[in-house]
Amino acid sequence: MDRIDRQILTILLADGRATYQELGRQVRLSANTVAERVRRLQASGVVRGYRADLNLATFGRGMELLSDVRLREGVDRKGFEEHLPQVPQVVGAMRLTGDYDYQLRMACTDAHEFETVIDRLKADFGVRELRSRLLLHEVPLGPDRLLEP
Repeated sequence: MDRIDRQILTILLADGRATYQELGRQVRLSANTVAERVRRLQASGVVRGYRADLNLATFGRGMELLSDVRLREGVDRKGFEEHLPQVPQVVGAMRLTGDYDYQLRMACTDAHEFETVIDRLKADFGVRELRSRLLLHEVPLGPDRLLEP
């Protein structure tokens, strides 16, 4: 990966919908050359996909939380992961090392809905313990900082 690839990635992180023409203009290459570079970055696994960053509050889910989750002894982790999509309030999940097994990012309408989710996770998903924090706001650091040589 060279300096131009890093420039292309920086632009795509800011605007994943940037056209090859726009990318080419910014890095001073033809659209075809940029397209080939982007395809190579995708094929090598550097670019894994493109996604929309949604404002969950516009869906009535303005209460975002981070919850550290410890599973009960003997709970199948793969099964837990496979069943998480059944809980629409869980919008992200990460497997962890340390005292907790997972960190879940949840978006709820209010405390009552959050309590319902906690009860469901404990009753149906083998969760033994949750430690939750209300997310006040995200600090936009951006992964483009990793692209610095």
